[in-house]
Amino acid sequence: MFLLEHDAKRLLSAHGIPSPAGILLEDASALKSAVLPAAPWIVKGQIAAGSRGKAGLIRKAATLSEVQTLAAAIIGSTARGHPVGAVRIEKAVSGAKEAYLSLLLDSATAQVRVMVSAHGGMDIEQVAREDLYTDSAPADAEQLTACIRRLAAALPDSLRAAVGAAGERVVHAFLALEALLLEINPLFVLADGSWVAGDAKLVTDDNALARQPIVRALLERRAAAYPETALKLQHGFDYVVVDPSGEIGLLTTGAGLSMMLIDELREAGLKPYNFLDIRTGGLRGETARLVQVLNWIAEGRNIRVVLVNIFAGITDLAEFSRLLVAALAEAPALKVPVVARLVGNGLPAARATLSAAGIALHTDLDAALAEVRKHLSRR
Repeated sequence: MFLLEHDAKRLLSAHGIPSPAGILLEDASALKSAVLPAAPWIVKGQIAAGSRGKAGLIRKAATLSEVQTLAAAIIGSTARGHPVGAVRIEKAVSGAKEAYLSLLLDSATAQVRVMVSAHGGMDIEQVAREDLYTDSAPADAEQLTACIRRLAAALPDSLRAAVGAAGERVVHAFLALEALLLEINPLFVLADGSWVAGDAKLVTDDNALARQPIVRALLERRAAAYPETALKLQHGFDYVVVDPSGEIGLLTTGAGLSMMLIDELREAGLKPYNFLDIRTGGLRGETARLVQVLNWIAEGRNIRVVLVNIFAGITDLAEFSRLLVAALAEAPALKVPVVARLVGNGLPAARATLSAAGIALHTDLDAALAEVRKHLSRR
């Protein structure tokens, strides 16, 4: 889960990582009753993406009138494909040097990639390679801290101690939160040698939610800000709208297979609506999950056909097909044709069940897509 900056800073503060005082504002009209930190301010649009400054989502404000104008303009806008649902109004930091510090879990090496630089801020991508210091270390607090201090030794004297001290706390937070990425950019280093996190990019592992009660509580409290992860937490599977204008609803299982299908549809000039990993092993003879998915798909304003794509190993396709037919009857809001491509255990019985419901069963994807195109061509 890619946390919004405001939420990331609140989590990190519990691990001793300070940041400028700030509040979250989800409605510009609420500014009248809000208790702001001391002026001047930075108004920061909250989206789960980087390069917010270049997208115009991070703006300075010296007066309440400017804050009001910026908040009203940013909330409700769209940037980098993300709707902006809130702003963080934060006390501006002046007279500080900007450094950079990040930890990234490298699944290929089973280690953590550490990176530090004496240059931070919006233009970090343009920093010369020789000014970025990087190395890897095991996911161990002592070794990671030592790695950061070793890299920080190459920084100017005015930054070295602050980056090393910040690194120790960042390592603690990274490991405690089971993070995939923790980036502090900029890391403000003040004249007295103290430091604060000017911005924080925190990506946590959804699969670790069961072990992360604080992150889980945040997700439950702020479900509207993280709808896809909240859905997974509540229902036990992944569902993501990948194109709100998509025409093809997908009922699929297997994350890799589902992503590959989306890629194939797009390459064929077709418009999938959603990603789904329903995990058929969790259906357990009841239709609730399937009904929920069908109702979500029905919310797509341009949905014209549903494509079912299931490769069954342990799953009994005969049972799955009975559940699918029953779920379709329980989801009357979905009034579009269904095309099924099934392969695996119980195929003959599944074919009979679907045929009785007027749904043709294909075992070849090209044949299934040909039928999808037929439905799409009908106006």
